[in-house]
Amino acid sequence: MMADIHEIIDNFSVLDDWDDRYRYLIELGRELPPLAPSAHTDVNKVQGCASQVWLETDVRPNGADGPVLTFAGDSDAHIVRGLIAVLFATFSGKAAKDILSVDALALFEKMGLREHLTPQRSNGFRAMVERIRSEARAALAGAAA
Repeated sequence: MMADIHEIIDNFSVLDDWDDRYRYLIELGRELPPLAPSAHTDVNKVQGCASQVWLETDVRPNGADGPVLTFAGDSDAHIVRGLIAVLFATFSGKAAKDILSVDALALFEKMGLREHLTPQRSNGFRAMVERIRSEARAALAGAAA
């Protein structure tokens, strides 16, 4: 069972040293369930990431609450896998409308990640967030149709 975002933020706050935080991020990435090799496709590839990142989305109807999105993902970079785990802890299993109401970049800032990641990784993180938000918007549009 993956940690939830509040637990991750709490754990991050008690780690004073950034080497420890990087190790924790890498450990979170190792806990991600594996993405099927068949899901490593161009359709699932996230554009705008320096590393290879794949994101697969499962959308389930949930009546009046709107569709619920569950994500699976992978990357060829350990720290990026950790960032994926942070995003999944934030968004996976949530209703599309709730996904759109979360400011993931504010969480990113709160954890102190922005100033400790390379600009390319920060851009990649934003690209992953935008992809998740785009999937949520598409799920809502599909449910309204």
